[in-house]
Amino acid sequence: MTAIPERLIHLKPVDVAIIAIYFVAVLAIGFYLKGQSGTGEDFFLAGREMTAWIAGLSFLSANLGSLELMGWAAASYQYGILAAHWYWIGAIPAMLFLGIVMMPFYYISKTHSVPGYLKLRFGEPSRALSAITFACMTVLMSGINMYSMALVLKVVLGWDIHFSIWISSITVAVYVALGGLRSAIFNEVLQFVLIWLGALLIPILGLVEAGGWTNLQRKIAASLGSGSYTHMWSTLGSFSDNPMGIHWTGIVLGLGFVTAFGYWTTDFLVVQRVLTAKDLRAAKMAPVIGAAFKMLVPFIVILPGLLALAVLPMKLTGEAAAVASHGHSYNEVLPLMLARYCGPGLLGLGITALIAGFMSGMAGNVTAFSTVWTYDIYRALIRKAAPDAHYVSMGRWSTVIGVLVSIGTAYLVMGFLSIMDYVQALFSFFIAPLFGTVILGMLWKRATPMGGFLGLLCGTLSSVGMWAWVKIDPSALSVIALSPNAKDMAENMYRALWSWLVCVCVTVAVSLMTKPLPDDRLVGLVYGATDLPSERHLRLGERPIFWAGMVAVALVLVNVYFW
Repeated sequence: MTAIPERLIHLKPVDVAIIAIYFVAVLAIGFYLKGQSGTGEDFFLAGREMTAWIAGLSFLSANLGSLELMGWAAASYQYGILAAHWYWIGAIPAMLFLGIVMMPFYYISKTHSVPGYLKLRFGEPSRALSAITFACMTVLMSGINMYSMALVLKVVLGWDIHFSIWISSITVAVYVALGGLRSAIFNEVLQFVLIWLGALLIPILGLVEAGGWTNLQRKIAASLGSGSYTHMWSTLGSFSDNPMGIHWTGIVLGLGFVTAFGYWTTDFLVVQRVLTAKDLRAAKMAPVIGAAFKMLVPFIVILPGLLALAVLPMKLTGEAAAVASHGHSYNEVLPLMLARYCGPGLLGLGITALIAGFMSGMAGNVTAFSTVWTYDIYRALIRKAAPDAHYVSMGRWSTVIGVLVSIGTAYLVMGFLSIMDYVQALFSFFIAPLFGTVILGMLWKRATPMGGFLGLLCGTLSSVGMWAWVKIDPSALSVIALSPNAKDMAENMYRALWSWLVCVCVTVAVSLMTKPLPDDRLVGLVYGATDLPSERHLRLGERPIFWAGMVAVALVLVNVYFW
């Protein structure tokens, strides 16, 4: 294989044709489904008629956007195979927990959103706080997808950044505004297939060049003078033995428990997809199906970053240093590898896969923002009694507005070393405390409305405060992350853990001092007050718990192999 040429790659006619066909296809889906999105239930929840497989693939695809493809390839170059923890211990257990334990309450309560559940469980103040913070997080996350797409087209094609952002954003705005969540879901399933077809090129060709996994490990160790970049657990006994500067407690508790469970069980971006399932069994199976595919994603996301450590001729740096030196940043790993391996035709497929990833992530954020804005902010706080058609119209307009606001947030990403440092900081602000509120609300009858609201508020403020403390006084890092050697990602994990603990402690303390709700107000919302449907009549192979067990066993095996 040859090194990346200094001149930017230009698309051949066949590549342009592949990309053009993709844009036409996603717009056609939006126009086709417009007539099936006339009611609020259709526009915001796709009529609740999706099968477990469609809901499950959409559930995963909403997360598998350009953020994932670009961000975790960058993180694996920066931190090595430790980045795979965000896919295995940092995703699979939480996805299974959502399907088996939490989906019955989300689904039975017939809520349109996670803030909607909090309204039923804790009251309007908790719903309003979570809806406003989620809306802020969503447009910030949406900006990341735009920034990611701009990087791809800048590095590989030399296209104007502003042109790239506006064309892709307008396309997403059109098909989501036309067909709502139903259009987003069908496009996400299409994009899931395209992402795999395009993204598989890099790991396959890269492993051929590197000479297989064993030779890749040797090359990385020789290049960096350390073998820690290719071991997942054996280097986590000390803060100083691994590239991330993190201890196993940060991975297991900060990531595996707080951040992962917070994201996969309370982030409405992904939960919304599961709520479209046609019945409770399909709703429980969808996250299990998503978890099985999630276990394979590191092959197309983490492996390219590891390959880049061994085969790229240049040294990549943080975004600010790359801009100052006119070099390449961590965030450009994937497009650099794409340019290295793909010629005419293959390049078009690879670029289409990344565009599909961008569109998938963007559509996921936009549909989630539209639903939360319409149901949990506009209808709850601004106009409470309007016809259903009015809320559908508001959903369409908020889709366009969400896209426009997201464009402005794309430039915030440049202040972080890598995309994933930025994302995990947002999760520690908004997702970690929210998980504390939701899990206590579902599992503890004694949790009160005042306890839920104050716990969520204090958890969120404490996380933002800890982040600001480290920015003002860098020595505070040794307090927040338990080590002065901690990198940004490690700090994010520990900050998430502390903010979750603050939320839980405040919720418990305030709940014990305030009057609980009567049991009849908690039916369908809390364990111990709800009779859940039995699955005893189903054969073993039809039960979600059986397949969840199979996925859990596979998770243990892959972690042992890459120990």
